[in-house]
Amino acid sequence: MSLLTHLLACLFGMGSWVSINGLWVELPLIVPKIPEGWYLPSYLSVLIQMANIGPLFVTLMHHFRPGALNEVAVIYVIIALGTVASFLLGFFWKETVVVAGAPRSVSLLVLTFFLAAVDCTSSVTFLPFMMRLKPQYLTTYYIGEGVSGLLPAIVALIQGVGVVHCINSTQSLNQTLNQTLNNSSSALTFELSAQYQPANFSAEVFFFFLSAMMLVCLVAFLLLNYHPTVAREHPNGRYTNGVKEKSKKNRKWVEQKPMMEPYRPTNQRRKSSFGTGAYSWMQVSYIFVILAWVNALTNVVLPSVQSYSCMPYGNNAYHLSATMSAVSNPLACFIALFFPIRSLLFMGALTVIGSGIGAYIMGMAVLSPCPLLVNDSSGDVIIVLAWIIFILTLSYVKVIIGVILRDEGHSALVWCGAVVQLGSLLGAVTMFPLVSVYNYFSSGDPCNTKCP
Repeated sequence: MSLLTHLLACLFGMGSWVSINGLWVELPLIVPKIPEGWYLPSYLSVLIQMANIGPLFVTLMHHFRPGALNEVAVIYVIIALGTVASFLLGFFWKETVVVAGAPRSVSLLVLTFFLAAVDCTSSVTFLPFMMRLKPQYLTTYYIGEGVSGLLPAIVALIQGVGVVHCINSTQSLNQTLNQTLNNSSSALTFELSAQYQPANFSAEVFFFFLSAMMLVCLVAFLLLNYHPTVAREHPNGRYTNGVKEKSKKNRKWVEQKPMMEPYRPTNQRRKSSFGTGAYSWMQVSYIFVILAWVNALTNVVLPSVQSYSCMPYGNNAYHLSATMSAVSNPLACFIALFFPIRSLLFMGALTVIGSGIGAYIMGMAVLSPCPLLVNDSSGDVIIVLAWIIFILTLSYVKVIIGVILRDEGHSALVWCGAVVQLGSLLGAVTMFPLVSVYNYFSSGDPCNTKCP
């Protein structure tokens, strides 16, 4: 295997969700300076789901007009769009326009929609493109996808996003002691107030960083298409690009089984019409249901309550859980690179374990601001470990499903990306009203909440 190809596949995968992930971690700096305030996360959730029109269009085109959509051209367009949109955010994210008599961050919302469309569409275009390379490089792509969450989180930590210090504040309360004599005294009460520390560099610099990362992804994609070293890593040793793929001969190659696998007999009877026929329709449904469930949990459901589950334990617990869970994603992909266990039973067991840990995290979020062991240091350790194991197990499941579906052909990977987005959509539809409409979760005051 080529080390250069591994690096390019990783950088290519990194561009898949780096923009939206970066926007989320930058919220503590953005929110105080825009009129939408902390309603912005709710608006972002809606915009991201609206952006699923991109993957829906690609999936329908693939189903009804197979081969008509130039996959490589689409990838060039969405990466370029992501690069430009991130760059423009650095200039216009604070600009407001009066709409219905109130100032609104129209430019921020519109550019965010374009970024969301880019990242959502990458799920149904980037993965199928990886069919052109040997199966080992798909796992490297997933490592890059994990880095797309890790890298913005690390830069945000260096920037000092969301660092809160509790400081003493004094309030003067006039209390009447004797109404008949109109004598009053002033009593002083002391309490702590949360104060966000200034960032080490501005949000504008951070958005330019995101734009640079998208540009790196674009360069990596160019080299994956045209570098001779990468061309030798195609399963059939042929050069393949978007133009040549239009031919009937190459289109048939894209859909065929990519490599002879030692664990799959060549004379095995087809169990279904899906892909190579290695799995029955019951097994295919089982794989896709797990894929939707895992992505709903890891992409939307649990991240939407991460602050509620961790902040009661302190800022250190919150930042440590956010950072270590971001590290866990590429770590799971790295483990899968060397230990790709494709057992459906093992996949189900890991899903049950990860879901059980996710249930504990959700329980702590529901109990916020006074979850279990909130006054004990062991509570901090448990919640951080819970987030690490949750992301580690379910990220491994996602990679293994991707590896399995890669062996079933190009169409299987397109449907893989579509189901990923469907799972995220269902998770958002479920969590949005609970978090933003009914205010089911309570964060409490990070400095003054007292728990028994």
